[in-house]
Amino acid sequence: MNGFVSEFLLYAGLLTGIKTSSFYLSTLMMLALAGLAIIGGMSLLTFTKSFGVIFLGNARAPVAHKFPQEVSLFMRIPQYLILSVMLSIGLFPQLYLGAIAHITDAALPLMQTAGVETGALVLARIGRYSMVFLGLLALTFLLRSRLVSVRPSTTATTWGCAYIAPNNRMQYTGKSFSKTLGKLLGFIVGEKKRYVEIKQDEIFPEERHYASHYADFFENSIIGKLTGRLLSGMNVFQFIQNGRIQYYVLYGVLFMLTVFLATLFNWI
Repeated sequence: MNGFVSEFLLYAGLLTGIKTSSFYLSTLMMLALAGLAIIGGMSLLTFTKSFGVIFLGNARAPVAHKFPQEVSLFMRIPQYLILSVMLSIGLFPQLYLGAIAHITDAALPLMQTAGVETGALVLARIGRYSMVFLGLLALTFLLRSRLVSVRPSTTATTWGCAYIAPNNRMQYTGKSFSKTLGKLLGFIVGEKKRYVEIKQDEIFPEERHYASHYADFFENSIIGKLTGRLLSGMNVFQFIQNGRIQYYVLYGVLFMLTVFLATLFNWI
């Protein structure tokens, strides 16, 4: 809906920018287009991972109450308002594009907005396609509900992998989704593991622990080091904030004395 409209405008702007006569600007637009495509794929992977971890796994701990209750309608009104705005952007994007064009014309008079009318027509078609998509989605949901209502429902473990006695600690997590992407970007994101392998002559393995995580290159090599040095430098002055009221009163007296002397000798 609104996310697709915003990405469509970005793609349209980048594709238009590639046609420019500047080689450097065209190269920049192509790199931005490739980066946007990668981000879109990673977003799909992230949402799939989040849905799988939240809804397709066994409960890790018992809930406080057996039947959770929904909050009142008054508390859900803000969510409905936000949802209505999001749906309106997806169904009538041309109206919002016109409003944005008025703002850009007022803020940037020299900016060319000749393609706004053409873009509004394209966005109007996208809005109609979104309505058709919602209609098909609603029809599919009704058909599925009708078919499921006449069949008995069963509940079983998720992703058993041929193991007949799983528990809440033996299930897929986000690692099953991010492992492939982590291998693809292994030169930037390095995987670190901590475990002891089972030996071939160890018929009855002892208790073991396995842990793995990804170490971001930029975070550990650049951001982490800069942040560490900054914190080390700030810790030198940690003695100033010692929690003693006497010292804080002394700081105030010294500050007023400094201001008095600076005023007396015309230092400021």
